[in-house]
Amino acid sequence: MRAFVALLPPPEVIDQLTSFLEPRRDALAALDTHPRWRWTRPEHLHLTLAFLPELDEWREEELEEEGMRWAARVAPLTLRLAGAGAFPDPGAARVLWAAVREEPEVEEPRLGSWASATRALASRVGARVDGTRFSPHVTVARAAGRPGLAGHLLQSLDTLHTDPWIAEEVCLIRSYLGQGPRGTPRYEVLQTWPVGD
Repeated sequence: MRAFVALLPPPEVIDQLTSFLEPRRDALAALDTHPRWRWTRPEHLHLTLAFLPELDEWREEELEEEGMRWAARVAPLTLRLAGAGAFPDPGAARVLWAAVREEPEVEEPRLGSWASATRALASRVGARVDGTRFSPHVTVARAAGRPGLAGHLLQSLDTLHTDPWIAEEVCLIRSYLGQGPRGTPRYEVLQTWPVGD
């Protein structure tokens, strides 16, 4: 199965983000621009710590146990959404994202260590783990078709700044490709791992 380990922003932060995006999305829809963007549904907004393109179902229980033990040993983080960016770059954007920042800003961010730890424990239980370099973000849109210029749009998105929230749980989420509305994925939270219990 396809799965990922993620942090889910609380509803009030999702509301702030969607309220921020709505006028920008509506303005783009009125223009004939390239690329066209498929905006992430609010219930799909998350910060991926570890993407597991292949997790055998029989390994799920072991991963859940390891995840619970790991989460109990770490302290909660205070995070906020602030700023934006594009992958692979603004000149050939395929993905638009909101940046995730730790509060207060620290020289040695712990969020990266959370990503490393969750990837390592998933690998230890035999899951295939995506090795893409960790960049703390929440995907807000994907190009529908070819990539394109996103510089002007990013200037508008870069003013994003939500209230902070405390990340007190980590989720193991299963992804069912094409089973959501209009062929989007459907996500199912398999387990939550309380942080610092």
